[in-house]
Amino acid sequence: MRVAVINLVGLSRSLLGPHMPGLTAFAGQHGLQSHAPEFPALTCSAQSSIATGTGPAAHGIVANGWYDRESAEVRFWKQSNPLVHGEKIWDSLRREIPGFTCAKLFWWYNMYATVDFALTPRPLYPADGRKVFDIHTQPMLLRDEIKRDLGEFPFPAFWGPAAGIASSAWIAASARWIEAKHQPTLSLVYLPHLDYPLQKFGPQAPEIPAELAKIDRVASDLIRYYEARHVRVLVCSEYGISPVSRPLHLNRLFRQQGWLQLKNELGRETLDCGGCRAFAIADHQIAHVYVNDPALRPAVLDLLENTPGIAEVRSPAAIWGPGIAAERAGDFIAIAAPDAWFTYYFWDDDAVAPDYARTIDIHRKPGYDPCELFLDPQLAFPKLRIAKFLLQKKLGIRGLLDVIPLDASLVRGSHGRDQVPEAERPVLLGSAYPVKSATDVHHAIREAVRGE
Repeated sequence: MRVAVINLVGLSRSLLGPHMPGLTAFAGQHGLQSHAPEFPALTCSAQSSIATGTGPAAHGIVANGWYDRESAEVRFWKQSNPLVHGEKIWDSLRREIPGFTCAKLFWWYNMYATVDFALTPRPLYPADGRKVFDIHTQPMLLRDEIKRDLGEFPFPAFWGPAAGIASSAWIAASARWIEAKHQPTLSLVYLPHLDYPLQKFGPQAPEIPAELAKIDRVASDLIRYYEARHVRVLVCSEYGISPVSRPLHLNRLFRQQGWLQLKNELGRETLDCGGCRAFAIADHQIAHVYVNDPALRPAVLDLLENTPGIAEVRSPAAIWGPGIAAERAGDFIAIAAPDAWFTYYFWDDDAVAPDYARTIDIHRKPGYDPCELFLDPQLAFPKLRIAKFLLQKKLGIRGLLDVIPLDASLVRGSHGRDQVPEAERPVLLGSAYPVKSATDVHHAIREAVRGE
């Protein structure tokens, strides 16, 4: 049977209702299940568990990014599929089903996946320092074909202050385009829209109903399109969003203890991870804490266990055992209280914050930064500043689009914890296969494709 899996990020049982009539009706007709989040409840970890049917202990994706001890570099939002260890669902189904094909549309770790059709966001980085928005596709010629028919992917709507429904609408259109031309046996479609307003405003904010309605229209139209072509549809999510009200700055605490090594780069501070005695890589509501000085481990653990806002500290070796996950993870994993989340901030004075701090720079920052969803409210004319930057860019003049605030209190939603209320758990719609975890979603997809 041909199947489409729509990954509607951030969807939880609490969001279904009158503002999402299409998805609510779909759930009522085809079934709704909630399940425990993967740990950590993050995009890359959860998607990898769904793709492989195993947890991080086997596939090794311990967060959206981690510190590579050998290269002494933080690596966030990498895209190479071989980073995910283990057999993927498309490989096992291809072995079982003659003629099986798979399309993987904007799910993460998409580059060089052994799928038949792949689309993923991937800017171009010319040698002159520019960043040019684009996508990467497989087959490579697909890139020109789909952009000719659908137009350029609206990259600013995928992440940043302008993030919104336009990117999910384009991805949904690309899914219809792939289906019309290639009829994959399995389509994996990622619609990220809910991630943006839920993190910016929080799940109970008055802005949320309108955003729910937007993605409900896009997803429902896509469901109807697939069903008209006799494609079975499943809708899943990776996590729900929890309301938060307090940021935690672990690296600033470590700085007070003298554990960080900072480097002056042209008058600004940067974090020199390889020289730090201990430092944190923040990722929403979890933080991997790396201790380069083994003698410091008891003191680091004591500080973490006695810091207000940290609910729990786990040992990677204890939860995952020896292997790839423990090798990539920090020496400790700090888990925030339900209403808290971790920043990557390490400076004490905003005047010497690194130049990337006020920009959209998901790869350079040593941790996830949800403040990239905001324009700095202290800027008098932020849109004029953006227009000036774009004009300079067009003229070949380099500059910084430094419009991102450094006020972490703006963030109102987060995720990453595996112990959350039922209403904030991820969901699976459209399958009667009993699911208790992300790995069970893998098996529900396999069952659907096999027609069982």
